[in-house]
Amino acid sequence: MEIVILVVVIALVVILGAGGLVVGSRRKKKQLPPAAPPSPPKVTAPPAEPHVGDEAEAPREEPRRTVEEVPLPGATAAPEALEEVQLPPAPAIEQPEPSAGRLVRLRSRLSRSQNTLGKGLLTLLSRERLDEDTWEEVEDILITADVGVAPTQELVERLRTRVRVLGTRTPAELRSLLREELLTLVDPGLDRVLHTESHEESPAVVLVVGVNGTGKTTTTGKLARVLVADGRSVVLGAADTFRAAAADQLQTWGERVGARTVRGPEGGDPASIAFDAVKEGIAEGADTVLIDTAGRLHTKTGLMDELGKVKRVVEKHGPVDEVLLVLDATTGQNGLIQARVFAEVVDITGIVLTKLDGTAKGGIVIAVQRELGVPVKLVGLGEGADDLAPFEPEAFVDALIGE
Repeated sequence: MEIVILVVVIALVVILGAGGLVVGSRRKKKQLPPAAPPSPPKVTAPPAEPHVGDEAEAPREEPRRTVEEVPLPGATAAPEALEEVQLPPAPAIEQPEPSAGRLVRLRSRLSRSQNTLGKGLLTLLSRERLDEDTWEEVEDILITADVGVAPTQELVERLRTRVRVLGTRTPAELRSLLREELLTLVDPGLDRVLHTESHEESPAVVLVVGVNGTGKTTTTGKLARVLVADGRSVVLGAADTFRAAAADQLQTWGERVGARTVRGPEGGDPASIAFDAVKEGIAEGADTVLIDTAGRLHTKTGLMDELGKVKRVVEKHGPVDEVLLVLDATTGQNGLIQARVFAEVVDITGIVLTKLDGTAKGGIVIAVQRELGVPVKLVGLGEGADDLAPFEPEAFVDALIGE
């Protein structure tokens, strides 16, 4: 019985499975609705070409030009015209006036010193009675004019003796007497010649030294004019590299008289520039090389030592013929302090006194010569290009005491 039931169950399972397969196969054979035809691919139209606006001009043909015919940017003329452009003419070379006799021609520039020193002394000495008070006033005038204490005492003592011996004191006699005594103090026997003649294988070398503000660079330029006026060929060395405008200033002075200026970079080695200037002077066969050094304060020991270095380096080419110390006549006794310090570093051979026209202290000539035992060789008597004059003792004293 159980077997019969099992057979029946199996048969039912088989029948039900077959029916499902039939149903599934029927479902698969069911017709689907026809698919819609595929749409054609979408094509994007190219952008339209820009059209000429209503207000635009119709294009017109222009003649074509070659590369050679097209002007360069900024050019306003054809290449042929550009080649004909005239360059500005070179500055004319000036011909300075001769240095001989300049001090005589510039005598009027000493008017302030003349009024204070010469005329003041003549007025005192013309008094009817020359007592102690009068002689003290004479001393005061001389000291105020920066003659110096020792020279003043010498002059007053000689004047007192000679006036006592003469007995009479006419204006002409007093003027002659004062002229002789002042001339003795100025010392006409000192060698005031500027040694600027070249040697066989090298030019003469002149170092110009001094502190800031004395007119050193200007004096160097004016000295170049003095030498050119006397027939010398000159090369300038701009060894003042610590003042930005010094080299430009010196070069301007040189160009006016046709003198070449050797310069270097700002803040460069002054000794190197001085060396190159002398080397250039040798190559050009110049008569004289003028070297403008930096304005050194006499209190700056390092800078003063550097000045000594400049001199030693230049001497590798040959001797230094002149070392000119530029002093401002208006500084008075302070100029003597500067002179002493410079004389310790380099051997000063001559003094250049500037601004002597603007001071009542003409006696500084006497004082500085006594202090250094070095002659005053040049004096500046104005701001003009040719107002630097060789110092002439007789003309100087005559200018002090007047006609």
